[in-house]
Amino acid sequence: MKRVLIVDDTKNIRILLTKCLELEGYTVLTASDGQEALELFKQEKFDLAFLDIKMPQLSGTEVLKKIREQGISTPVIIITAYATIKNAVDCTQLGAVAYLQKPFTADKVRSVLNELSLMHCSICADNEGKNNIAQIEEHINKGEYVKAISLLKAALANEPANAEIYLLFSKAYDGAGDTGSAEKFRNIYGILSV
Repeated sequence: MKRVLIVDDTKNIRILLTKCLELEGYTVLTASDGQEALELFKQEKFDLAFLDIKMPQLSGTEVLKKIREQGISTPVIIITAYATIKNAVDCTQLGAVAYLQKPFTADKVRSVLNELSLMHCSICADNEGKNNIAQIEEHINKGEYVKAISLLKAALANEPANAEIYLLFSKAYDGAGDTGSAEKFRNIYGILSV
């Protein structure tokens, strides 16, 4: 059974996520602050972690930095009510694989888990994790935006600082009609390509 760590200073968020993840077959441990999370990362191995960005004393970004410095490569989903481009860039560069915007529903949690599952399959199938930009561009040109976005998520997990991936995300989301997401990725592309 897969083990997941939930780190959030809000009790209700921990309870909601725990219920959702247990229904999906995960064994769940929780932490109410960054320090407690770091202790659990030292003691346990996790297949996935949900990490709130804004917590007192030790932020989620700091926790993510510290676990990466310790060589812990657990996939991390960032939980935030304060989505900013800087947070997105910082966390992505540290290897965050997805974002969960507060407030969220059980369906949104399942959707993020499904995206991760697709991303994992794409990584395995795509030449041992190496992204194929030409293949992704081909999907975008054919109007296969959902497939392109799935492959882009896999590529982003491998190369979070590759500006071209963010540009392709913006094109794929534009094509899919999600102009808000397209704009966010265009802004990140602008920051990274300077």
